[in-house]
Amino acid sequence: MNLFGRNSSFHRRAQPAAAAVATAAPVASARATAVLPDPALADLTGDWMIDPAHSRIGFSVRHAMVTTVRGAFTQYESRLRFDGRDPARSRADLVLYTASVDTGVEQRDAHLVGREFLDAAAHPRMTFTSTTVQLVGKNVYRMTGDLTIKDTTRPVDLELTYIGHVTDAFGDERVGFDGTTTINRSDWGLTYDARLLQGGTMVSETVRLQFDIAAIRATPAV
Repeated sequence: MNLFGRNSSFHRRAQPAAAAVATAAPVASARATAVLPDPALADLTGDWMIDPAHSRIGFSVRHAMVTTVRGAFTQYESRLRFDGRDPARSRADLVLYTASVDTGVEQRDAHLVGREFLDAAAHPRMTFTSTTVQLVGKNVYRMTGDLTIKDTTRPVDLELTYIGHVTDAFGDERVGFDGTTTINRSDWGLTYDARLLQGGTMVSETVRLQFDIAAIRATPAV
């Protein structure tokens, strides 16, 4: 993912002073309870790269109404920028190679890369580019960005949870995030619509995207 890491007028009578204070009170309260960045995360500010060996960018979808199929994209590129001081300055760019989809069943993978789904021959890449990042809870971020599949681009919101930060045995700094969002596949032109005899679809419209990210620092801390 750069995942870390977008007149008419009217007149009104003046409010009495007491009413004005009452109106302002909720605003002041909201400001007082705003989520502030953890100062301990300031040292994580910098550029990062996803470690494919210890990360998973995947999906899950209901199959035949009774079970869940899970898969992942095994080939991708990422540029991440995480700003622990000012999360709004964080960003993420991610390129996934559609032909790398892997559900563990060769026949099913061939169907997914075909024209009824990802059409990997015509659309070899799907991308995510962040547009805004907001801290919404303790160690929880909302990242909004543009998801492009088969030349269709639509906005999505990811909820990302900061897992932790370590220096590994090789001296590499690592940071972990878990993220998820849910999309309707037909919004991106994935309109396969096989029906079941009992009613319902063979493959659900709703797809859950999952990002289990282990990233390695790409540049020194700034």
